[in-house]
Amino acid sequence: MTTETQESEALSLLNASAVRERAHEMLTLGLEGKLDHFAVDLSKLAEAARRTLAATRAAYPDLQIPFHARWRHFEAGGVDRWAMLAGARRFSDVHGMGRAAFDLAILSVLLDAGAGPEWKFHEGVTGETFSRSEGLAIASLLMFSGGTFSGSPLDPFRADAGELFRIDPDEVREGLQAGPDNPIVGLKERADLLRRLGEAVSLRPDLFGTKDEPRPGGLFDLLYDEGQSAPVPAPRILELLLDGLGPIWPGREEIDGVGLGDTWRHTKIERTNKTNGLIPFHKLSQWMAYSLVEPLAWAGVEVSDLDGLTGLAEYRNGGLFLDTGVLSLRNPQEALGNHDISSELVVEWRALTVALLDKLADWIRADLGVSADQLPLACVLEGGSWSAGRQIAFEKRPGGEPPLTIISDATVF
Repeated sequence: MTTETQESEALSLLNASAVRERAHEMLTLGLEGKLDHFAVDLSKLAEAARRTLAATRAAYPDLQIPFHARWRHFEAGGVDRWAMLAGARRFSDVHGMGRAAFDLAILSVLLDAGAGPEWKFHEGVTGETFSRSEGLAIASLLMFSGGTFSGSPLDPFRADAGELFRIDPDEVREGLQAGPDNPIVGLKERADLLRRLGEAVSLRPDLFGTKDEPRPGGLFDLLYDEGQSAPVPAPRILELLLDGLGPIWPGREEIDGVGLGDTWRHTKIERTNKTNGLIPFHKLSQWMAYSLVEPLAWAGVEVSDLDGLTGLAEYRNGGLFLDTGVLSLRNPQEALGNHDISSELVVEWRALTVALLDKLADWIRADLGVSADQLPLACVLEGGSWSAGRQIAFEKRPGGEPPLTIISDATVF
């Protein structure tokens, strides 16, 4: 039997505050020279900030920066695909729009893990070819609008729990145009993740089925209702996602039967309880939370405390710090190997990335003379650090590969 204390120990890691606290703890260890794999040089943060500002000004010359969210990828090539599709769909009310937007954002984020360097997606309407995150976004949008995830032929713009649960890898392969000549990393794992999403949603009608059949977008109704009396804190969105979708993450750490999602072990994170040695990141869940802010805003719901979420512990942001020298490997030979996602080297890299993104945001705000309210972390990421990390990767390595090769299963990054 799980006691209340044991459950609270698990829940203490299922929030953004725990991510930030333990990431900054790792940064302190790095600054003290106590980490096994990375050294930290904050004097090089100026170069990371310079590159981030340059990328920001290039993309948003007026500094009117939108949030870092999946919606930006749906706009790849300057085409606002969601606006066009939603306009044609003519939703009858904000609830229909909100549920559909939540459906799309949630499943698209789950399909967003790294596709690998060879995969491409050809969009027939524009005639353009996209890769990586933009390609995955457009592919998932077309699958969604084509009714791949809908249980109602008359309403393709929905993702029903039952249809998600029944999806098979061939449907995902076809939707992503993947095959021997267009290989994608983790095809089966993506299909498995969608099936587990359907199962998790069907088991939690209290979160996902309060006003419709269970679907990921049902979470919109709950948050919309909460937002009628007060702003919805961004960390609240994350906590609901971690609560409702926790079971979808495969083979991860647990405390007394409570799954911890994107949480990993590092011996230098010390506690006296069952969270000893554990550090959470919740990268995809936070990416999802950021991506649910805009549909709420479209429906007139105010979201507060955006900086209550953290930067994303992934290889573009992490690559920015490694490629600009803020981080360096104690043993340069480690750059040549492949590293499992659970290795202490990768855990260090991800934790340092989260903490350094906070430092980077402070630097950029000071340079621009703006406050955190005027330039939330979500805008620094979008401007920003992610683009700068990708740009420097393409400068330094063929195909824009990250500075470290991570062995993952398409359910983390």
